[in-house]
Order: sequence, then C-alpha cells, then structure tokens
Amino acid sequence: MSEGKKRFKAQINGKSYVIVGNSSDEHLTAVVKIVNQQLKEIKRLMPNISNEKAAILLAINAVSDQLYKQSELLKYQQPHDQQSSNDKAGE
Repeated sequence: MSEGKKRFKAQINGKSYVIVGNSSDEHLTAVVKIVNQQLKEIKRLMPNISNEKAAILLAINAVSDQLYKQSELLKYQQPHDQQSSNDKAGE
C-alpha cells in the first residue's frame, strides 16, 4: 500500500468492502451513504434488477452526472479565461 493511503471499511448493499485511498473517513462515509441510498432507490424502482445490473446503472448515472458537471464548469471557466486573456492583452 502506498504511503499516506488509508483503509476504510464499508458496508455497501449488505456486503463488506475495504476502500483504499486518501479521502477522509467523513468523505467516504458520505459516499457510502449516497451509494446505498441510490442502490436502494434503483431496487425500489426495478425490484427484479440484479445487484450487478443495479451497480452498473449506478456507475453509469454517476459518470453521466460527473460529465455534466465538468461541462458546466468548463462553461463558467471559459468566459473567465477569455477575460483574463483580454486583460493581459491590454497591458
């Protein structure tokens, strides 16, 4: 295990996992709570879905959300970057 990495024990969908990383316990606790809530919601909406398919659907939703947020962030950064370039050009 690399220096500075911590081990975090988690219960996800009734199974035990050890997560290794640099994140705080508070952060990982929040992540695990959200994962469990979202898996529960997927199972509520689709009671016959397998655990594997529910996990894959959750991962797809998470990556999709991340891409939307990155796109929004880039939209906000571009006008700022253009303004900074314009400010430097006027110097």
